[in-house]
Amino acid sequence: MKQDANTQQEDAPLEEDSFISHLIELRTRLIRAVAAVLVIFVVLFIYPGASKIYDILAAPMLATLPQGTRMIATGVITPFMVPIKVTLLAAFLLALPIVLYQAWAFVAPGLYKHEKRLALPLIISSTFLFLLGMAFCYFVVFRTVFHFIAHFAPHSITPAPDIEAYLNFVMTMFVAFGVTFEVPIAVILLVKTGIVTVEKLRSVRGYVIVGAFITAAVVTPPDALSQFMLAFPLCLLFEIGVFAASLIKKQDAKREAEKAADEESTEVDEYRAE
Repeated sequence: MKQDANTQQEDAPLEEDSFISHLIELRTRLIRAVAAVLVIFVVLFIYPGASKIYDILAAPMLATLPQGTRMIATGVITPFMVPIKVTLLAAFLLALPIVLYQAWAFVAPGLYKHEKRLALPLIISSTFLFLLGMAFCYFVVFRTVFHFIAHFAPHSITPAPDIEAYLNFVMTMFVAFGVTFEVPIAVILLVKTGIVTVEKLRSVRGYVIVGAFITAAVVTPPDALSQFMLAFPLCLLFEIGVFAASLIKKQDAKREAEKAADEESTEVDEYRAE
């Protein structure tokens, strides 16, 4: 009993030291990630400048406004704060590889070999798909939707959007399309972890289509065009995810069959050697 008590007393400091070391490691990784964002933010603030970056973000809207019309700012400090927010967002996106690497470096030591082999491609692909969703929203959706709204508006009014309202709208759309483009990753994870099967996903295809249009109606402006431009990629990406998941399952099954065949062959060789 005394030995057990002594062993527990010895293990307690070790566990405490391990916990503290993890906290120190987490703090170090967070500081490096935040420092990367701040450094890029300072560089962007100096060149090309916060105002220039906001002009780039506002380009799809400005292209559809009547000639000579500009956006307005109703707040006192809004002309300063909104470009700063946009520049900080751009800095975060540019620093995203560094931020994700710091996150990966923190969790990687605690993962098994097969988990590392799965996690790293998922991190890279999910980041790429999120940025691809934002790019699709900026280059395709914004130009189409703003052009449609500009032609739909009565000739008796002059559109002059507020820059803060525009930023909120843009952020909502970026997040909506970025998350939408993560659907293949979600489908692959569901199949890979055994929560659902490929056959089950194919059987609920109709419900997915209905859910896609309901989701698009909730997160996008109340016009059919923007809703369709979110729901259609959502359905298409679901099909891509199901196809990719089926290929991965086939590869896993083939790999397991080859492994079983190798083990059986090894056992036969050992038996013959005896």
